[in-house]
Amino acid sequence: MDEMKILANAIVLGASALGAGTAMIAGLGPGIGEGYCGGKAVEAIGRQPEASGAITRTMVIGDALAETTGLYALVIALLLLYANPLFGNLTSAIGNVAGV
Repeated sequence: MDEMKILANAIVLGASALGAGTAMIAGLGPGIGEGYCGGKAVEAIGRQPEASGAITRTMVIGDALAETTGLYALVIALLLLYANPLFGNLTSAIGNVAGV
């Protein structure tokens, strides 16, 4: 029965690691979006240099909002990897079976 418990916990931990990796794919979106935003801001400043202050301000606010998506994904990934309550259960179950 202990082997089944270890296997079940290992599957949950493996799924947590896959979930964390999948969550970090969300980091691609903000990078692409911020690059696109910066490129369009440079184009706009090239067309209207007198509006550079307003364009830059709007770009920075938009980039900050886009970056929150990546930060939320990072927080989710870290929670799945390091704040997983099943990790302690798994290590104690392995220790009990191994006789440690």
